[in-house]
Amino acid sequence: MEPIEIGLIVSGGLLVLVLLGMRVAFAAGLAGLVGLIWIFWARKDYGADDFGWALTVAVKTAGQVPHSKISSQALSLIPTFILIGYLAYYAGLTKALFEAAKRWLAWVPGGLAVATVFATAGFAAVSGASVATSAVFARIAIPEMLAIGYDKRFAAGVVAAGGTLASLIPPSAILVIYAIIVEQDVGKLLLAGFIPGAFSALIYGLLIIGLALSIRGFGPAVKGFTWKQRIVSLPPVLPIFFVVITIILFVYNPFGGDAWGTPTEGGAIGAFVVFLMAAFRGMRWPELKDALLETAKLSVMIFTIIWGVLIYVRFLGFADLPGAFADWITSLTMSPILILICILLAYAVLGMFMDAIGMLLLTLPVVYPAVMALNGGEAVSAAESTFGMSGPMCAIWFGILVVKMAEFCLITPPIGLNCFVVAGVREDLSVQDVFKGVTPFFIADAITIALLVAFPAIVLWLPMRV
Repeated sequence: MEPIEIGLIVSGGLLVLVLLGMRVAFAAGLAGLVGLIWIFWARKDYGADDFGWALTVAVKTAGQVPHSKISSQALSLIPTFILIGYLAYYAGLTKALFEAAKRWLAWVPGGLAVATVFATAGFAAVSGASVATSAVFARIAIPEMLAIGYDKRFAAGVVAAGGTLASLIPPSAILVIYAIIVEQDVGKLLLAGFIPGAFSALIYGLLIIGLALSIRGFGPAVKGFTWKQRIVSLPPVLPIFFVVITIILFVYNPFGGDAWGTPTEGGAIGAFVVFLMAAFRGMRWPELKDALLETAKLSVMIFTIIWGVLIYVRFLGFADLPGAFADWITSLTMSPILILICILLAYAVLGMFMDAIGMLLLTLPVVYPAVMALNGGEAVSAAESTFGMSGPMCAIWFGILVVKMAEFCLITPPIGLNCFVVAGVREDLSVQDVFKGVTPFFIADAITIALLVAFPAIVLWLPMRV
């Protein structure tokens, strides 16, 4: 049997395991190991004489993956970014953010919901975890929206959708994972997430205002805050701006010259600053212990998914499935932009059954080379490319599009993780209530993705200036 045939069969088996409920990390690791054994046993040109030889070589090949890939320095960003988010919660930044956003934005139609969106966007700037963002604001924002007459389903939908912004706005763990998988510059990808993340928040806010204007009593405005009250609300959120500026300076120095350090160092300093603030505001040892344990748990989960999927990726390399898929994509007679849209739609479907990180890790080794081939290759210049951008810029643009699709998957049934988290925090809400509440935000995400595809400059303006 040919390696590509083996690759297709094993990949089909992997999808079956995932649909049956097996964790992506274990399903991918198992599929990768079985695939490697099958490849080595079937290909006699490797010198395979028996099953035992193939098993030994496959186990050794798979066994090298966890250490060789996970020991990458770039991946050390992930625990520091996650820790920033948990410490920010204990530092009281979430309440301060929501209060400031409420005082400045609640006067517009649907103002409290708009304030929630922009508060989640602000918290996303110090937290790389969408789930944590949704859980925190489910406790803070939903009770206030319910108190002034918001429908409980829509209030829950606002929080679930707002939490997805943490996937794009740096520090973003999922952007780091994308950069590692496709071997692109982490700093440029983090920079590229700022404007699309803010743009997504703006589209969400405009959607809410439109609904409030067209539906009577949908989202009453909240007035009565004085300018003094608004200005007083700003100092407590200044640490967020400090963390953002620190990360920018360690990724890219806007004042000229080299960056101050590596993104990892920037993340560590940001975590230390938030820790000092949390300690100053009265964080005790049990709370610090909880923050460290939750960071460790989430980091271990992410790293387990990474090494499990990378065993499967190693198998894909031997099966030559990425190359075959890229050749098939480039042979299609359809418009390249139409092919790209079809790929994004496929992610929307996959996201209904898989978590965002697992989905990207499983698909990028096959899809990424195909998209690069559509553009003319990773080394192509902007003048010669299909999409009008160089290979590295195309990689960044596609990365933001894919991560935005991953955001979309966090609120789509039946696996939308943010919806389950909000329902778990609020006993008066069912998962079905939250899924109904996020429905309008599907339209907002579709508009955002369409604009990012049509106008790549929204994504590339910052990284092109590095």
